[in-house]
Amino acid sequence: MNELWLVRHGETEWTISGQHTGRTDIELTPAGEEQARSIERRLAGHEFAAVFTSPQKRARRTAELAGFPGATADERLLEFDYGDYEGLTSEEIRAQRPGWSLWRDGAPGGETIDEAGRRADAVLAEIEGIDGDVLLFGHGHFSRILGTRTLGLPASDARLFMLGPGSISVIGWEHEERAIRVWNT
Repeated sequence: MNELWLVRHGETEWTISGQHTGRTDIELTPAGEEQARSIERRLAGHEFAAVFTSPQKRARRTAELAGFPGATADERLLEFDYGDYEGLTSEEIRAQRPGWSLWRDGAPGGETIDEAGRRADAVLAEIEGIDGDVLLFGHGHFSRILGTRTLGLPASDARLFMLGPGSISVIGWEHEERAIRVWNT
């Protein structure tokens, strides 16, 4: 694998409200669809050896509108499983559990950060042997975890890497080491 390109899906209603959207399969907003169309222009002319997407509607639709309707769906690219916290905002969770941090505490009935990190490692192990750049359409928190694991950092360090809706991030090489070339553009 030469470079890993991570695309976060476009805006959804829950992006706007700040609700944790893990396994709930919701659509893009009209603004999210426009963000996805703008990705096509930004990726124009770049060749990818492989393109994968989360099977969730918001990621698949982003891939389609970005010009990759044939992206291979991969269940391992699903967003972080928020379990009992699905659909809640961080403020609502902290009202029940003061001091809560997703990156430290995970989600009851869902995943821990380390479990999501192992899922990311499995994705990376599979695509490691691909000769050429790889494009992944996914979600905010899980893509951040993919980024940290690609760099050899603990999954919990994903707390330091923000990703906006419709963003593109690229991890390439600086000599023999992985390095961020572009993040959250």
